[in-house]
Amino acid sequence: MAQQVVETNGWLTAAEMVDGLGLAETTPGPLILVTQFVGFLAAFREAAPFTPILAGTLGAAMTLWVIFVPSMLLIFADAPFIEQLRANRKLTGALAAITAAVVGVILNLSVWLALHVLFGEVQETRSGILRWYAFDPASIDVSAAALAAIAAILAFRFHVGLVALVGIMAALGIAARLITGA
Repeated sequence: MAQQVVETNGWLTAAEMVDGLGLAETTPGPLILVTQFVGFLAAFREAAPFTPILAGTLGAAMTLWVIFVPSMLLIFADAPFIEQLRANRKLTGALAAITAAVVGVILNLSVWLALHVLFGEVQETRSGILRWYAFDPASIDVSAAALAAIAAILAFRFHVGLVALVGIMAALGIAARLITGA
């Protein structure tokens, strides 16, 4: 979704998408929150014939409806059959393949986000069916790279818990913003 919203449709900038994903990860239900964020901003910017705030509110409401309602209906409709499906070996294999695909999608999003946070200039490059991201090493955000390195050291070397790590990194991020002004 991030690539479609930023690169294909141009509804948000990469920085705005990172902000939306950061906002979404602060609470449960990140998919719903980030899609509402995108729906609000896209409708807010293309508001005619409504006022921007009304269009944004309607865009967020429509996004919530189309994301939440179908999935909840499927969950409620399929809930009685889930245990029966677990016993089906063919379906179990298919679900394992879907899980692997989801891991790949998450990895792709992680790389996309990391590159757009760490580098000011990132471009998608394609050659046939292959696609990769080219970035300008000179455009690195030193503060973001330093914060990422500190987070990695705290998490993997010192095994700081998630809640404490988020608190520490939020404080360090605020301090870095105040010091650098960027």
